[in-house]
Amino acid sequence: MPGPRLTVVGSINLDLVARAERLPRAGKRVQVPTGVALITVDAHGENEIVVAPGANLELKPDDLVIDDTDAVLCQLEIPLETVERASELAPDRFFLNAAPARGPFPAADVTIVNRFEKEALPERDGVVVVTFGADGAVLYEDGNEVVRAPSPHIEAVDGTGAGDAFTACFVVSTLEGRSQEEALRRACAAGAIAASRFGAQTSLPTAAEVDALL
Repeated sequence: MPGPRLTVVGSINLDLVARAERLPRAGKRVQVPTGVALITVDAHGENEIVVAPGANLELKPDDLVIDDTDAVLCQLEIPLETVERASELAPDRFFLNAAPARGPFPAADVTIVNRFEKEALPERDGVVVVTFGADGAVLYEDGNEVVRAPSPHIEAVDGTGAGDAFTACFVVSTLEGRSQEEALRRACAAGAIAASRFGAQTSLPTAAEVDALL
């Protein structure tokens, strides 16, 4: 039996990762350069990312052709009008990783944010998943907590890509028909594995690695 089909509408960047003891914070085919993300990672694996979006801002609503898919996953490193168009073209379920937090952005069947992005998120109906790093994640429906999952204990090396791993695992697990509780547990495991490795794409775990950790 074929697996679920998912279309991802988002950005692509050339990541430059630099290590630092402390973070400096208080509290494509167009004639435009490729997007660049500068990532600083501290000794505890916490990271901060500054993105020069480049060609990502050239992805326009009319560029989208979405068909033969079971769901669409989108994020906010592309123009908001393109995100809106992606939600309109989604044949069934629309998932949104509302990062970086900015708006207004369209409604989604599931909205995924981290604890800092949640502060900037207006009240939303439906399912909202909030990640809390080492403290796991919580799934809310219409503002009410429904499911909470812990994060497996790991030695944090680099949090870059952990949110992407979490989001991808949660969405795929949901499309596979798993329960909200199982999808959230698997997503926390995927995020933990990514945080235990250095780098972005190189840190992303396989489904087998997620199963082994659980």
